[in-house]
Amino acid sequence: MTRMICRVTTIPAILCLAMSVATTSVAFAQTHAGQPENVLEPTKIYSPYVERTTADSSLAEGVYWGDTHLHTSYSTDAGMMGNSLGPEEAYRFARGEEVLTSHGMRARLIRPLDFLVVADHAENLGLAPFIEESHPELLKSEWGKAVHDMVKAGDSRGAFQKWIGEAVTPGTDPIDNPKMARTVWDRQIAFADKYNEPGRFTALIGFEWTSIATQEKPGNLHRVVLFKDGRDKVSQVVPFSTFDSYDPEKLWEYMANYEEKTGGSVLAIAHNGNVSNGQMFATERLNGRAINREYAEMRARFEPLYEVTQIKGDGEAHPLLSPNDEFADYATWDKSDIVGLNPKEDWMLPYEYARSALQTGMQLEEKLGINPYKFGMIGSTDAHTSLATTREENFFGKASHLEPEANRWEHVIIGSLAGDPNLSSYSYESIGAGLAAVWARENTREGIFNAMIRKETYATTGTRIIVRFFGGWEYENDEVYRPDVISLGYRKGVPMGGDLAEKPAGKTAPTFMVGALKDPWSGNLDRIQIIKGWIDSDGERQERVYDVAVSDGRTIDADGRCRTPVGDTVDVADASYLNTIGDAELRAVWTDPDFNPEHRAFYYARVLEIPTPTWPAYDSKFFGVEMPDTVQMKGQERAYTSPIWYTP
Repeated sequence: MTRMICRVTTIPAILCLAMSVATTSVAFAQTHAGQPENVLEPTKIYSPYVERTTADSSLAEGVYWGDTHLHTSYSTDAGMMGNSLGPEEAYRFARGEEVLTSHGMRARLIRPLDFLVVADHAENLGLAPFIEESHPELLKSEWGKAVHDMVKAGDSRGAFQKWIGEAVTPGTDPIDNPKMARTVWDRQIAFADKYNEPGRFTALIGFEWTSIATQEKPGNLHRVVLFKDGRDKVSQVVPFSTFDSYDPEKLWEYMANYEEKTGGSVLAIAHNGNVSNGQMFATERLNGRAINREYAEMRARFEPLYEVTQIKGDGEAHPLLSPNDEFADYATWDKSDIVGLNPKEDWMLPYEYARSALQTGMQLEEKLGINPYKFGMIGSTDAHTSLATTREENFFGKASHLEPEANRWEHVIIGSLAGDPNLSSYSYESIGAGLAAVWARENTREGIFNAMIRKETYATTGTRIIVRFFGGWEYENDEVYRPDVISLGYRKGVPMGGDLAEKPAGKTAPTFMVGALKDPWSGNLDRIQIIKGWIDSDGERQERVYDVAVSDGRTIDADGRCRTPVGDTVDVADASYLNTIGDAELRAVWTDPDFNPEHRAFYYARVLEIPTPTWPAYDSKFFGVEMPDTVQMKGQERAYTSPIWYTP
């Protein structure tokens, strides 16, 4: 007798049984001796993973680490200032290979990255290598030949200053050769495709649009533009530069046109609001008019993420904006705009930092119906060395002239355009940051990009702390310790970057589930905090910090804060520390004790490590240099998750 074994997967049991009866003449399985005939699997499946695969799961089970903001010699401000490493070396280094730096030093990452965006400046992209090659397309331009000849004569710095004065400052392309732009962009695409290896390493194609707003009021409005797509679509365009427009609205038009023309997908990542002098998250457009609904829609559509931390300082919070947050003053750059022309004024700060920007976004949403600043968090380097180094003991500087050497701490990164040394930025003010962490279903261009669109991302200041953060209405205290905690997180709520579901009847406040695991090659964990921001009944911005999990058996007071510091094991002279304090893992379920269902709110998690040495401490030990008191010799590395929003 022919026997059919029907495996119940997505087909209902009764349907499966009916099919077996109707097809008894067809043998789909062999009869094995010793087994009963006409055996059907039970309708209740024993294996919990039968209907679940990595590819089609609704769970983002993998955390992938990358840098979305790395410059190579193809960026003019890198290649003409000593960086001899191109995109190929950048990809090789990110994949874990040893490379020689521009100064001939051996360098390697402690662990490879999972993805990388070579985000070279669109403005005269590839000028330096074209000078090196004496490329005929460059020499067709009178201006191009002039800078070429200066470099070949040994005056690279003079050629760079000529480029700044005659190209960047007036905002005009002195070469204006579409064929040259096409050639360089095709090279960039080819490098990315060469090193893109789905499942192992993702090379996302991208570039940087480098607006400094206006000449009178310069401020960093830079964006990294990155594509989900490969050569077939991305090659249909060339990068949009500030020679085309300084206005981000024109950039979004370019992006919209790309998607319409190719059917592809593209996003932009704003960065470095801390040197924008109040322009990055302003309530006015660049043309001076108030932000309108159209502006809000375009920004929300094309800018799902913000680069909250990088070499040029940390942009989460500022101590003047958050006086009750003792951890707000971390790697703070707040002297001036990006070029050191105009000093910083206090009124600018709310429009520069992520926490206050998230609040401003909710205020605008109440007026416009759209939140233009509803962004997730990532970190990246903005290194101009081709080396995505984020660890303090392996830091190769902001630029090639800041590679490790005895007195690099005092070197200038950006000299003040006003000629004021107090407005210049110096190497010792920089940090070895940051990294972009992405919770994705697979390490592919599509997987990484889609996770960014979902905002299921977080930032670290350079270490690889693993963080999960979920929000909902029904999490129980013990569920954070269950082995299926991730499945529960998705089933009963939303992950970082999501929106809380409508409040169910009978529920009084949202509940959040958070867990963090230390980087095995870094410091133990001090604490997990949840940062809440909201708009009160008067339309004013409010915030509060809650400690939700702390290490070493310390207690959290009734006001939600732990006042006992974790301690400090750093030996500055030896540039070392001990993991004898802190915990390897922290978890918590937390319910908002101050919830008001009428108030718009966001929540994100901040995870702090114990104190560890900074790169100047490692330099001091390695080179035998005594650092002045102004140099930060230790700090607490951290992670910031993307928020979860509540909307009444």
